[in-house]
Amino acid sequence: MPNLKTKYTEEVAPALMKKFEYKSVMQIPKLDKVVINVGCGEARDNAKILEAVVRDLTAITGQKAITTLAKKSVANFKVREGMPVGAKVTLRGDKMWEFLDRLFNVALPRVRDFHGINPNSFDGRGNYAMGIKEQLIFPEIEYDKIDKIRGMDIIICTTAETDEEAKALLELVGAPFDR
Repeated sequence: MPNLKTKYTEEVAPALMKKFEYKSVMQIPKLDKVVINVGCGEARDNAKILEAVVRDLTAITGQKAITTLAKKSVANFKVREGMPVGAKVTLRGDKMWEFLDRLFNVALPRVRDFHGINPNSFDGRGNYAMGIKEQLIFPEIEYDKIDKIRGMDIIICTTAETDEEAKALLELVGAPFDR
């Protein structure tokens, strides 16, 4: 059982139950899934770029990434409907807990001038989204083997009803919020 999941069941859930005075244990917010997305528009010209993105995402998450296709044609970006424009991974269960543990305790502290993640990036429904400027902060990525520095979006989906509940959940789990 992942360390963060153990911490959730033993410490976080009882603390949330006490803080928000839930009547049932089923009301306690849980982490539902984590979605990691990398958009690379230059993949329309070179298919090797998309292979590198998928390889990096697979190394970071431990799960095979899928390519995402353009939903609409946009002439200004020279993108047609159905062209590959990025890659994404959806993590659930133990892989999600392991990834969040590595993200909060290993990767984010490696960011230069890191003061914490933005506490205002909630969407109003209890989900948190953040962007990372480079994939090099993850120890799984070898500096010599990357062709280009790429960023990624990380979305943490919770079952919380409000942003306040979701923020309390993430703080107790160990998210390093900026004060």
